Amino acid sequence: MKTLIIINGSAYGLDSTYNAIRLAASMAKREGVDTTVFLMGDGVTAAMAGQKTPDGYYKLDRMLGTVTRNGGEILCCGTCMDARGITPEMLVEGARRSTMEELTDNTLAADKVLVF
Repeated sequence: MKTLIIINGSAYGLDSTYNAIRLAASMAKREGVDTTVFLMGDGVTAAMAGQKTPDGYYKLDRMLGTVTRNGGEILCCGTCMDARGITPEMLVEGARRSTMEELTDNTLAADKVLVF
């Protein structure tokens, strides 16, 4: 099964972003599930490396690593990155700049599309 998860919400302050990444990590661990996460809008901030959060607070950059370590893909909207001053060098390992065309291709190829 090919699953695409689109995340629009900011990195912190929204339970939906946190829960979407939790779901993506869980799905990536499943046998036979090809998981792609597409971060757009403020969602691209979740893929910024070196996040410093209070002790005991979740770290989305580390959680996204679970997706890539299990064969999933993290794509970041290039236009959204530009609007927020985020460069490819600022992204977590395994995440990469992407395009609307690639999102379109992934959407058409997916068996399931989840939008958060």
